[in-house]
Amino acid sequence: MLGLLMNENEREEIEYLIKREMDELLFDLNDHRIDHMVKRAMQERYQLLFELFKRVASHHECLKYMPRKKKQQ
Repeated sequence: MLGLLMNENEREEIEYLIKREMDELLFDLNDHRIDHMVKRAMQERYQLLFELFKRVASHHECLKYMPRKKKQQ
């Protein structure tokens, strides 16, 4: 296990950077021109970023970015 010591300004900056990256991914995931394989990689990256985001953001902020479950077909 690794630890990270940061002050409040650094935490807010990390939160901001992760949110912007997740926003970009969400925007690109809605683009129909992007290949399915690329979208799958983007979804995996979103999951990883969300796991990091949960460590620095409030519960209320996490709810805004919580990934949606895929519907079973």
